[in-house]
Amino acid sequence: EELALDPAAASAWVLCTGPGSILGIRTAAMALRTWLLLRPAPVYSYFSLALVAHAKSEPAPPVIADARRDSWHVYTREKGLRRLPVAEVPGPCVMPQGFRHWSTPPADTTIVSYDLRELLPRVWSVPLLSLCPEPDAFLHEEPRYVTWTPQVHRAPG
Repeated sequence: EELALDPAAASAWVLCTGPGSILGIRTAAMALRTWLLLRPAPVYSYFSLALVAHAKSEPAPPVIADARRDSWHVYTREKGLRRLPVAEVPGPCVMPQGFRHWSTPPADTTIVSYDLRELLPRVWSVPLLSLCPEPDAFLHEEPRYVTWTPQVHRAPG
């Protein structure tokens, strides 16, 4: 509404697949998949940390986001996106403003803007978008589930 745009007129969609709020990204991806049933269109995805890294001038510092359990998502132009234990996070680094974190960021972390109106004009020539036929949140690996084997409860013997 703010942009006075009709979503039905969109000829393509762009989705940030993460890292970021997995619940928020999955909610947006689900809404997008539902919309695509009504009006098929191509979907392109990008990584939030890659956008920030490529919008920074040379030399670009590592960009981080909390991955929980004392590990961090780390993006560098040279190595791409990795998940590292806190002790292996290279510094100094930057973290996008507004990204929640449960672990304490490394001491040499600077908070930087994650305003798309500011970042996107800096990366027009960088190939950050990928065709995304099944929109969903980025995961480093698929979840693993443990199978529970039922057994009769017995007193310790």
